[in-house]
Amino acid sequence: MISGPRTSGPRTSDPRGRRAEYAQLTRQAILEAARDLFVSQGYFETRVEEIAAVARVAPATVYAVGGGKNGLLRTLIADGTAGQDVAQVIARIEAITDPAELLRFIAHATRATFEQWSALMRQVVAAAPREPGVRETLDIAHDSMRGGFRLAADRLAALGGLRDGVDAARAADILWLHLCNAAYFIRTDDLGWSLDESETWATEALTTALLTERGTR
Repeated sequence: MISGPRTSGPRTSDPRGRRAEYAQLTRQAILEAARDLFVSQGYFETRVEEIAAVARVAPATVYAVGGGKNGLLRTLIADGTAGQDVAQVIARIEAITDPAELLRFIAHATRATFEQWSALMRQVVAAAPREPGVRETLDIAHDSMRGGFRLAADRLAALGGLRDGVDAARAADILWLHLCNAAYFIRTDDLGWSLDESETWATEALTTALLTERGTR
C-alpha cells in the first residue's frame, strides 16, 4: 500500500488562532471586571488600575483593549444591544401574529432585560449628568430600546391591533413610557413593586392604552 509522507510529530495549531483566542479571553476578562466593579463601586469610584488587577492584566492593556473606563462602559452597553438575545427578541416580534400575545411578550422581554442590566444601568444613569461620554453611552441604550419599541409598534399596526387614534409612532411612545428603564426604576425602587407586579401592571395598562377590543382577544 502506498502511504503519504510521514510527519515527525503532532501538528501544532495556528499561532494566529491562539493569539486571537487569547485576545478574546483577555477582552472578556477586562469587560467582566469593569462591569463588576462599576456595579459594586460606582463608575467614578472605579479606577483603571483596579480593573486591571481583577482582570489580571496590566493597566496599559485595559487602555489598549477598552480605551479606559468610558470606552469599557460604552463597549459593555453596545455589546448588550447587539447580543444574540436581542436578535431573538426581534425575530419573535416579527413572528407573532396575535396583538395581545405580542404585547405580553414585549412586557416580559423588557422585564427580563431590566433584571439583567438594571444594576449596571443604575451606574450609567447616575454618571451621565457628570460625564459627556457616559451620556453618549446612555443614548446608545435608549436608542436601542426605542428602536425595539418602534418595531413592536409597527408590528401591532400591521396586525390591525391598535385602537383608533393611536398610530405606530404614538404606540412606540406609550411603550417607552411604560417599559423604559426609568419606568421600571419608579415601580421597583419608588413604589417597591416586585418585577412580577410591574410586568403584570404594565401588560394590563398597555393593553388598555393600545389595543382594540379585537386585539385583546
